[in-house]
Amino acid sequence: MTDFVEQVVDGLRIRIDRTLCVGFGECVTAAPEAFALDGEDMAVFMKPGTVERERLLEACEACPVDALTVWDESGRQIVPLAKKVS
Repeated sequence: MTDFVEQVVDGLRIRIDRTLCVGFGECVTAAPEAFALDGEDMAVFMKPGTVERERLLEACEACPVDALTVWDESGRQIVPLAKKVS
């Protein structure tokens, strides 16, 4: 399997970075229809198109290691949001 897996869902480009995923499963907890953990305990897509957009974004935002990245229709990264430096 490759290091990155992407799907386009409802205009959102969602990427799972398998080099960052460590299997916390927060995305699965938030949207089990969209994500699952495979035999290596890494996130994989299930049926993300069956989940409403807001819940799908919340599931992607839930990743504590930022292994899920989402870009909107214009190509702007919306998950994870840039962290402000204090």
